[in-house]
Amino acid sequence: MLPFVLASVLIAGALGCGVPPIQPLTTRVVNGVDAIPHSWPWQISLQYLRDDEWRHTCGGSLIATNWVMTAAHCINKQNTYRVYVGKYNLVEQEAGSKAMTPEKIIVHEKWNPIFVAFGFDVALIKLTEHVTLSDTVRLTCLPPAGTILPNNYPCYITGWGRTSTGGPIADRLQQALMPVVDHATCSKPDWWGPGLKDTLLCSGGDGIVAGCNGDSGGPLNCKNAQGVWEVHGIASFVSGLGCNYEKKPTVFTRVSAYNDWINQVMIDN
Repeated sequence: MLPFVLASVLIAGALGCGVPPIQPLTTRVVNGVDAIPHSWPWQISLQYLRDDEWRHTCGGSLIATNWVMTAAHCINKQNTYRVYVGKYNLVEQEAGSKAMTPEKIIVHEKWNPIFVAFGFDVALIKLTEHVTLSDTVRLTCLPPAGTILPNNYPCYITGWGRTSTGGPIADRLQQALMPVVDHATCSKPDWWGPGLKDTLLCSGGDGIVAGCNGDSGGPLNCKNAQGVWEVHGIASFVSGLGCNYEKKPTVFTRVSAYNDWINQVMIDN
């Protein structure tokens, strides 16, 4: 069955990244829970205009003051988008949040929506203006190129995606512990299978916690040895059998496979 698509770094480092002023709750919760407001301050809501109403479609990560990283499958050239930074509750007006206009959107040139599992599910959005960093708006760090996390490494998915397969999207930003599943395990025949590309990253798979529609493009947040958060994954797809199907972990674009592409796009644009 076909997978079900979940509908530069130097600059970030210089400005400081991956250290939220409001610390997230990182107890080893099983199910997703409301995040502490603004504790993932690089999380953005990508929204599109439909019937004169802005609607959340995907997540994303603020990686520089005028650049957002999301998934290629989140982008439809026919749509008008905006990027909302500093959001926690999608249905409330919030101090410190701001809707930003994209100047340009660059989708990876090798992305093919017909072959989602081939990878390259990454896109960058350049904003028309720089955001002002604050307690509610911060940059995330990206991992060093080629970084591979070990099996069961604790990471957190965040987003406003559906709280269950076919259910409603969340109003408040959700977070859930989703440990990494290494490639050797995730590519087993009864998991995602040997065709799983090594540019993809699996997380979860316990049949309980998973990404779902609306989480697409959002981050898999993992803390490094220095206590700094890095976004190691961009939510890409889940099983067509359901968002939280056992041994079918949420699959992310592995960010550390695309450092060169990300940096080059930011330099060229």
